[in-house]
Amino acid sequence: MKTLILDGSKPKHPIQEEINSIVDELLKDTQSESTYILLADKQITYCQGCFDCWLKTPGICRIDDFGREITNLMVNNDLIILITPITFGGYSFELKKAVDRFIPNLLPFFKEVNGEIHHKQRYDNISSKIFIGFMKNSDEEKEDIFKELTQRNALNMEGDIFETLVYIQNGDISIFKTQLQNIIMEVKSRL
Repeated sequence: MKTLILDGSKPKHPIQEEINSIVDELLKDTQSESTYILLADKQITYCQGCFDCWLKTPGICRIDDFGREITNLMVNNDLIILITPITFGGYSFELKKAVDRFIPNLLPFFKEVNGEIHHKQRYDNISSKIFIGFMKNSDEEKEDIFKELTQRNALNMEGDIFETLVYIQNGDISIFKTQLQNIIMEVKSRL
């Protein structure tokens, strides 16, 4: 199994380090080949909304930075793990920039999903995805908003498995670890 980890945290964030340690351990246990990217270390420009990636250069963003590389990595991995501090119920700005730059992997054509209109996928190989959000203190409203955001994004991102986990600092790490392990094993079993 090949796994891409996109980390939208600040470098050396204490919760991020704890989560990364667990992710690394579980991926090693499943003999997954993984690529870890700390997005704060990469130059990723905001999406310009120009739609060149759909119309002029299909599948390729006109901005030549690391955002272009991420779309290639997405297609060549079985699982993508996206890690972010939960900010007002949403993604960190680093992860938001990266997620916005996923659109070259979609087509400018539409399909109906559960009575809603969504974009078709450009490629047949669609990775499973796990979103991991973390917070210092429990906040049910922010957690609910985050889960709703990731589930709405799942409608366009697709994937065989799409799960969202939230970890609260000083929470029961064993429950989080077991949940994550079960999802990773489920992804691996479907390959």
